[in-house]
Amino acid sequence: ENIRIKILGDVSELSSGIQKSIQNAVERTKNNTGLTFCIAFNYGGRAEIVRAVKQIAQKVKNSEILPDDISEKIISDYLYTSQIPDPDLLIRTSNELRTSNFFPWQIVYSEFYFIEKNWPEFSEEDLDKAIEEYNKRNRRFGGK
Repeated sequence: ENIRIKILGDVSELSSGIQKSIQNAVERTKNNTGLTFCIAFNYGGRAEIVRAVKQIAQKVKNSEILPDDISEKIISDYLYTSQIPDPDLLIRTSNELRTSNFFPWQIVYSEFYFIEKNWPEFSEEDLDKAIEEYNKRNRRFGGK
């Protein structure tokens, strides 16, 4: 179906067999150009940022990049979501008014939509309503 699978999170605690199956699925679909199907497994936004910073620090230590080369793009490139656009809309179910450590870097310019329903009850009609509300908004991306 031309779907690319991407894992967002730390699968290192899983058995080696499951890790191998996951890696096989990711590798087998990496060149697909249609939909990207992201699976968040053992994901935490702060842990994601710490992981990225450690990888960048290792590159600096190895003289592969200079500290002055570190930019928002470099940091984004080391996140699980590299090569995936930041979300335009975050739909938060369960009547929670917090992001719960979800994509702290990526959602800085996302529009939020809150709904009291829990995820299993969230319907196609609810999605349509969220998109309709989103389309009414004036996005400024931190500009003047």
